[in-house]
Parts: sequence; C-alpha cells; structure tokens
Amino acid sequence: MDFPITDLLDPQACYDELLFLLHPEGLHCPNGHPLAECYVHKRDRAPVVDYRCKVCGRCFNAFTGTLWHGTYYTPMKIILFLRGVAQGVSTAQLARELGANRGWLLYRRHQMQALAEQAFPDEALPDDVTEADEMYQNAGEKRHAPHRSGRSAAAAGQQGAGARHLGQ
Repeated sequence: MDFPITDLLDPQACYDELLFLLHPEGLHCPNGHPLAECYVHKRDRAPVVDYRCKVCGRCFNAFTGTLWHGTYYTPMKIILFLRGVAQGVSTAQLARELGANRGWLLYRRHQMQALAEQAFPDEALPDDVTEADEMYQNAGEKRHAPHRSGRSAAAAGQQGAGARHLGQ
C-alpha cells in the first residue's frame, strides 16, 4: 500500500481514505440501512461524523464494527500508524512518533495481522515464528570501509620485515 505523505497532512483526506479502506462499498447503518436513511447526530470530532439511523435509531460512525471501534485517535494518527506498519516500522518507533501507547499499538498491529492472515491465508509466512533477521535484508552493503594500515603489503611469496610467527 502506498500512503502519499502530502495527503496525510489533511485531516479530511485521512478520514476519506479511512472511510474507503474500512467501507469500500460505502458507509451505512450497521443494521443494513442506507446512509440516506440516517442523519448527522454529532460533529464534535470533525472530520469524524456520528450518524443516527432514522429506521432503527442506531448511532454509528466510520469506525463502528471495525478494528478501530471506540478509538479516540484521529484519522491522521490511524493513517500514519497504517503507513508505518506497511513500511515495516517498529511498533516502539511508531509509538514514539505518534505519542501513543506502545502496548495498545502492538495489540492493534497483531489484530491487523490476524485479519490479514484470515483474508489471505495462502500468502502468510509458512512457519509460526519469524525471527527479526528474516524480516530485514542487508543488501551486502557495509557501513564503512575496513581499516587499512599505512604500510604496504609484502610482495607475493616474500615475507615482510620481521618475524610474523614464533616458529622462525
């Protein structure tokens, strides 16, 4: 998934993206009534809008019935969390960057991974445990050049000045 960072700066754009991700067929009452049969109940957490269904009286918003039900995080924080997970950022780093509780984010991350495994069982890793070194690749690059002494190497077949071993 790509998350363009410029789109993440707008709270309404983040809400619209979450609405699309959580309700690809459109938002509706949890009891199945269309949004046309609902009215705006509260706007105190804009851009998140709470609706009330005229048919059944049920109150709901974009997070009702989803993994994010009951959250007080803004759509921007949720999108940034999803972006970090998709990029492989550690939960501890995400918690620091978002000013969120690490345990709560880890719990949500595990829930998302379980849902992804249910949705795509053939694409999951074959073993139950994955070690951290299996998840990251080091493309053979070194951090810095190895230390070289200032003296020149002896010519092939010749021993340099002074004994190099005790057997001589």
